[in-house]
Amino acid sequence: MVRKFQPELNKVYLINEYTMFQVLEGSGGIEVDFKSYHNWRDKLIFLEKGQYIKFLSENFSVRKIEFEEEEVFRNKDVRVLFKHLVALGYINFDECETCQEYLNKSIFSSQSSDIIDISSKQWYWQNPFHAKQEEYHIIFDIKDVIDKQYKNHLTNEQISKIIGFRGYEAQDLFKSKIGLSVKSVLGQKRLLESKKEIAFTDKSIKEIAYEYGFKDPAYFNRVFNRLVGESPNRFRKGISFESRDTFLPELYHLLETHHTEQRKIGFYADKMHLSIKTLSKKVKDKLNVSIGQLVRQELINTAKTLLQTDVNIKEVAHALGFEEANHFSSFFKHHTSSTPLEYRQLLSKRQS
Repeated sequence: MVRKFQPELNKVYLINEYTMFQVLEGSGGIEVDFKSYHNWRDKLIFLEKGQYIKFLSENFSVRKIEFEEEEVFRNKDVRVLFKHLVALGYINFDECETCQEYLNKSIFSSQSSDIIDISSKQWYWQNPFHAKQEEYHIIFDIKDVIDKQYKNHLTNEQISKIIGFRGYEAQDLFKSKIGLSVKSVLGQKRLLESKKEIAFTDKSIKEIAYEYGFKDPAYFNRVFNRLVGESPNRFRKGISFESRDTFLPELYHLLETHHTEQRKIGFYADKMHLSIKTLSKKVKDKLNVSIGQLVRQELINTAKTLLQTDVNIKEVAHALGFEEANHFSSFFKHHTSSTPLEYRQLLSKRQS
């Protein structure tokens, strides 16, 4: 099913079908499974059943495609889009001309599974973990094991037996490509799913602890507190389906309004009635980036929007607060790997 919608601010959208999101308009951040992202622009986002997404600004317009054809997901190449190993599952839309052509011509196509085939080919082309295709099959076979076994506290030997032939060798491949051990990813998956149970169900903490293999609920509380920084009960009180934490929406609104003329942290700290240290820490905790990175990302996003018009590059530079066009060109190339002129030429080529 394909539809376009304007998501509500801070509403938790639970994913019940394999789903693709394409942000058509908007600025600000999104949250997926308790992680916030600000670099979603020019990406197709793929979420699997059981995940959630939340939009942290009010001005988003989104295309959503739900894939109900279960037989599509029997193809092992498809799982690379939906079984997330480290962070957000996506492909770079601006690098996938076939994706662009398909979505421009087939907005409400009943053959929505075609975009999965196109996207999985693009994902392998992007090669995010620098592996061969047969290595990816081993990696995602292990991810299948993790998704089935995350409630169990397995030893390395048990993990190796479950993986089967060449188990330890497969674990070494996983760690070399992903940067994390199988046991670490298993623990991260267990923590994530327990957080969802705490946040979005009415199960008791004791019940969740037993369900996730902890014989002592008090020990579960201590482990959770150590990993999350607060107790399960406190975490539950701070999270809800309609969480109204206004910090990020307010920050994104300030960035959108002032990024072309204000780049100092102190300005944004004053506007939010916080010290520079407090603002920096809150942004780092919630987004794992700095205020400076957010300002630079806003400048790049605005630059790309202006470069899609007939405004000359010198005027674009001045609109973004650069005194010299060559300073803007250097800044743009540093953050996008292409000059403004090269970016504009690439856009022109795609449109022809």
